[in-house]
Amino acid sequence: MLGLQAPVAPVAPPIMSVGGILPMMSLDQIRAEEMKAAEREQATPVISSLAGHVKACWDTAQEAKGDEVEDRMFKSVRQRRGEYDPDKLSRIRASGGSEIYMMLTAVKCRAAGAWLREALLATQDEKPWTLEPTKVPTLSPQEVMQLRQAAINQLTTVLMQTGQMPPQEAMYGMLQDMRDEFLSRVQDAAQRKVERMEDKMEDQLSEGRFHRALHDFIDDLVTFPAAFLKGPVVRRKPQIGWQQVGNTYELEYKEDLVLEWERVSPFDMYPSPGAEDVNDGFLLQRHRLRRVDLQELIGVEGYDDKAIRLVLEKYGEGGLYNWLSGDTERAESEGKSASDVMTNPEELIDALQFWGAVQGKMLQEWGLEDGVDDPLKDYHCEIWLIGEYVIKAVVNHHPLGHRPYYKASYENIPGSFWGNSVADLCRDTQDMCNAAARALANNMGIASGPQVEVNIDRLPVGEDVTQMFPWKIWQVTGDPSGSTAPAVRFFQPGSNVTELMATFEKFSVLADEYTGIPRYMTGDSPAGGAGRTASGMSMLMSNASKSIKQVLMNVDMDVLKPAIERLYFYNMKYSDDPELKGDIHVVARGAISIMLKEAAQVRRNEFLATTANPFDMQIIGMDGRAEVLRQVAETLDLKTDKVVPSEHKLRLRAAQQTALANAQQQQQAGPSPSGQNLQDGSPVTDNFSPQRRQ
Repeated sequence: MLGLQAPVAPVAPPIMSVGGILPMMSLDQIRAEEMKAAEREQATPVISSLAGHVKACWDTAQEAKGDEVEDRMFKSVRQRRGEYDPDKLSRIRASGGSEIYMMLTAVKCRAAGAWLREALLATQDEKPWTLEPTKVPTLSPQEVMQLRQAAINQLTTVLMQTGQMPPQEAMYGMLQDMRDEFLSRVQDAAQRKVERMEDKMEDQLSEGRFHRALHDFIDDLVTFPAAFLKGPVVRRKPQIGWQQVGNTYELEYKEDLVLEWERVSPFDMYPSPGAEDVNDGFLLQRHRLRRVDLQELIGVEGYDDKAIRLVLEKYGEGGLYNWLSGDTERAESEGKSASDVMTNPEELIDALQFWGAVQGKMLQEWGLEDGVDDPLKDYHCEIWLIGEYVIKAVVNHHPLGHRPYYKASYENIPGSFWGNSVADLCRDTQDMCNAAARALANNMGIASGPQVEVNIDRLPVGEDVTQMFPWKIWQVTGDPSGSTAPAVRFFQPGSNVTELMATFEKFSVLADEYTGIPRYMTGDSPAGGAGRTASGMSMLMSNASKSIKQVLMNVDMDVLKPAIERLYFYNMKYSDDPELKGDIHVVARGAISIMLKEAAQVRRNEFLATTANPFDMQIIGMDGRAEVLRQVAETLDLKTDKVVPSEHKLRLRAAQQTALANAQQQQQAGPSPSGQNLQDGSPVTDNFSPQRRQ
C-alpha cells in the first residue's frame, strides 16, 4: 500500500548538551513538542492541498444529493414510523379531525425484510454465498513439469517392456488418460483448498459482525432509496482469551487488528453528481466518531498516528460538529432529540472519508512523487479529513480501484444512483389509505349520534345545552313570533362508512401490486379464487416470490458477490497459509436459495424412495446413502451425528460385519482338507514354500 503522506518531520525534540549537562524535559513538554511538530506537518502545502481538494468534492457531492434525495429519505422514515410530515400534520390540525395513520408501509417493510432475511440469514449452515474452484484448473509451471515428467516415464516403461514405441493413436489415448487423471487430482486438491478458504472466510465474517451488518442492511434496503454495506475495515480491537499456564488457564488481554463489516446509513453517503455506482466518480462518507473510534485507528497501517493524536488533543474535549441543514430533521425522523444535534453532548467528532481518482499531475503538484509515474493517469486514493487535519492519505490498494462499499436498492433505476424502496413504491397508496382512514374516523364520529338544533332564544336563563343524556327534560319558553316549530330539533348525519371502507380496501390492494408483497405473505389468506385451495395458495406464493427474487438478485450481484470477493482478495494477498490459496470464484446464491428451499426437501425424499433398492444401493453405497440422510436430518433441525453415524463409524461397522460374516462362513464350512484351498481347491502354499520363493 503506497502512502501519500508528506515527509515526516522529526517529532522528538532535539536534546542539546550545555556544559556537558543534558537538559531534562517533562512528559508534558515532550508531548507539547510532538503536537507542534504534527501541526507543522499538517500545515505543509501537500497536506493543505489534499484537505482543500476533499472539501471541494464534499461541497459538490452535498449539493448534488440536495434536498430531493434527503426529502425522500425523511418521508420514508416517517412512513415506516407512522408519522405525518410536519407540513401535512400542520394542515390536518388546522382543519381539525382525526390524526390517525394507517401502518401500511410498516407492514410491507416488515414482510419484505422477513422475506429477505429468510433467504439470506435463515440458518448458519445455509450461507447465501459459496466458493467454487474454476471448471478448468490453471496448472502452475511446477504442475506442468510434473505432468510432462510422468508422461516421459510412462512412455519409457512401455518402451522397455515392448521394445518399441506404441502406435500414435494408442500413445495419444494414453497421454489423454494421464492428463485427465492428473487434472482430476488437481481438481480434488483445488476443492480441498476451496473448503479451507471457505471455512476461514466464514470465521472472519462471523467474528467481523458481517451477519449483524447484513441484518441492518436489509432494514435500510426496504426503507431507503439505497442501502450500503461496508467492509472489511481493519481496526485495532481488544481481545480476551485464555492462556494455559501449567495446569491452569489465565485470562489474556491483547489488542489485535481485526476485520469488521458495518451498515452505513444512507444519510451519510454522498456520491459524485454523475455516479451510478459506488465505484463511479468520487464518493464521500460522513463519520461521527467517538474518541474510542479514533483510538482504534492508531497503529493501523495507512493512518498517521501523530495526526490522530493531534485530533484527539484538539477535539477530544467538546468534539467537532459540522452542522448540516438536514441534521435536525434527521434526528427527529429517527426519534432522537433535536436539541442533542446542536449541543453535541457525546462530544462526537465529524470526519470525512474521501474515495476517488486523482490525476497524477495533481499528485505531483502536491509533491507526491513516489508511485506516481504518469501525470495523465488517474490514481485511486483514500483520504480522511477531520477539521483541517488529514489523518490518512493512501493510494487505494485494490488493483481495480474498487472501494469497500456495496450498494443495492429494492428496485434499481437504470442510470440512477438512488433506486426505489418499499416506502417509495407504496407512498401514494399510503397517502390515500391515510386520507380514507381520517375521513372514515371523522365521519364515524359525526354519524355516531344525532345532531341537535336549538333555538337559544326560547331557552330559559341558565339552561345547559352542552350536555345530553337519556330522559333529559328541556325547558323552553314560548315563541315570541307565535311559531309552532319546536325549540329543539334532532337530525341524524349520513354515514359514508361503506364507501370509505371500499376506498381504503382498493388502495391497500394496490399497495400489494405496487410493492410486490401480497398480504397473504404475512399470514392473511386471500378472499377467494386460487387461494381457496392448498395447491392454489402454493401457486400464488410461488408467483409472489418472483418479485422478491429480483430483489435478491440485486443483493447478490451488487453486495454479496463483491463483498466476498474483496475478502477473498484480502486473504490471497495477506494470508501466509499456502493451503488456502487457489484459483477460486465466488458464487452468490441468495436468489436461488428460495427456489432450492421450495423443492429441496421434496426432492430429497423422492431420491431416498427411488434409490431404496438393491441395484441403486450397489451404486451409491452406504456412504452415499448416509450423506443424503445427513442432509435430510439437517433440514429437520436434528443432531446429525446422533441420527446418522459418521463415515468413520460406518467403516468400522462395515468391517465388523464383514469379519463376523467371514467367521460364520468358516464355522459352517468346517476344517478344510489338507493341502486344499478353501475357495478353488488349489494346493495351499505359504510364503516360505519353494514355489512362493521362486
